[in-house]
Amino acid sequence: MPTLPDGDPAPRDGTLPAAARAAVGRRPLGIYLHVPFCTVRCGYCDFNTYTPTELGPPGGPKGAGPATWADAALRELDLAVEVLGDTPPVSTVFVGGGTPTLLDPQDLTRVLAGIEERWGLTPDAEVSTEANPDSVDDRSLTTLAEGGFTRVSMGMQSSVPSVLTTLDRTHDPAGVATAVTAARAAGLSVSLDLIYGTPGETLEDWGTSLRSAVELAPDHVSAYALTVEEGTKLAARVRRGELPMPTGDDEADKYELADELLAGAGYEWYEISNWAAGQHDRCRHNEAYWRGDDWWGIGPGAHSHVAGTRWWNVKHPAAWAQRLTEGSPAAAREVLTAEQRHDEEVLLGVRLREGLPTDVLAPGGRRAVAGLIADGLLDGRAAVGGRLVLTRRGRLLADTVVHQLLTDGEG
Repeated sequence: MPTLPDGDPAPRDGTLPAAARAAVGRRPLGIYLHVPFCTVRCGYCDFNTYTPTELGPPGGPKGAGPATWADAALRELDLAVEVLGDTPPVSTVFVGGGTPTLLDPQDLTRVLAGIEERWGLTPDAEVSTEANPDSVDDRSLTTLAEGGFTRVSMGMQSSVPSVLTTLDRTHDPAGVATAVTAARAAGLSVSLDLIYGTPGETLEDWGTSLRSAVELAPDHVSAYALTVEEGTKLAARVRRGELPMPTGDDEADKYELADELLAGAGYEWYEISNWAAGQHDRCRHNEAYWRGDDWWGIGPGAHSHVAGTRWWNVKHPAAWAQRLTEGSPAAAREVLTAEQRHDEEVLLGVRLREGLPTDVLAPGGRRAVAGLIADGLLDGRAAVGGRLVLTRRGRLLADTVVHQLLTDGEG
C-alpha cells in the first residue's frame, strides 16, 4: 500500500487556515466517500483497501468493518459542517474504494441522505458509486437509484478471461452485461472502467475488451494504463520473471487504439483517460478535481481540498473511527503556495479537452508553446484562440508537455 505524505501537523479539531475558511463557498463543493473494503485484494492494487482477513476478526476494533462504516462516515460529515459552516448545496458525490457496493445499499443511501440533510444537494447533483459487476444485482441497484444515486462506475477492466485472471479480478466477463442491464433498468447512468497494459495482454486482447465495452453502450468510458506498483503481488510476479513488464510502446499503441475505437463509436475524449457519449455524460465530480474545486474526503485515507489547503485522513478504518470520537481524523495537511497552485493548474488543466488558457503560463512556458506546436503535441489552431489543447500525440506525451510549459528558463 502507498504511504501517506508527511505534510504538516493537522489541527485536532480540523480547523482550516483563515484564508481557506474565508474562501469557503466561492467554488462548488463535492463530497468523496472512501469505502476501503474488498472481498479479495487484486494483485495490482495498492489502494487503501482491506480484506476481511486484513481487518481481523469481526469482534476486532470498533469501526474497523463494513457494518460500522456508515455511522463513522456520518460523524465525519458532522465535523465537516462544523469546519466549513454555511456552504452552497453539494453538487457532486462520489463513493469509491475498495468496493463500495459490498456495503448494504441502505448504508450508502443513508450517508447520502446525511449529506443532503446537512448541506442540501443541487437539483442536478451527480451521485456516483464505484461497483464490481459481481457486487451488485437488481435489488441493490434499484435501492441505490431510489435513494438518490444517479450513476454507477463499473469496474469491467477487461473482457478477456486470461487478463482478468492476471489482475485477480473475481467477476466473469459475461456478468458485466448483466450488471449494466440491471443498472439501466434501475435508471442509473453507466460508466465502464477499463485497464490496459496488463502483463501478457495483447493488442488483440485490448481491442476485444474495447469492442465489448462499446457493445454495452455505456454513457462513459474510462481507460487507464496499468501501473505496476511496488509492494503489490503483481510487481513481485514481474520481478520474478513470471510476467513481462509492460512497455511504453505497448501502452501507446493501446491508447491510440482506444481513442480510435471510442471516437468511432461516438465517444468524445474530455480528459486524457476519459471519454463520454455527450457533454452531460462526463464525470462532473472528477472534473471538479481537475479544476481545483473544493471537496471533502470522508473515510480512511481519504484526501480533501478546500481553497488551497489539502489534508488526508489516517489510513486504517479502526484508527479513522477512533479519531472521529476525539476530533478530526486527519493525519496531516499542507497549505499550497501560489507556485504550487499554479503548477497544479497547468498540470491538470492541460489534460482537459477544453485545454489551458495560454495567459496562465509564466513567460518561459509561453516561449515553449511554439515548439510544442511544431512537434505536433499542441493543437496550433486552438493555440491561436488562446487555449492549449493536446493533440493525440500530445496526450501520449502529456508529462513532457507539462514539463516544458512549467519551465522558467529561456526556452
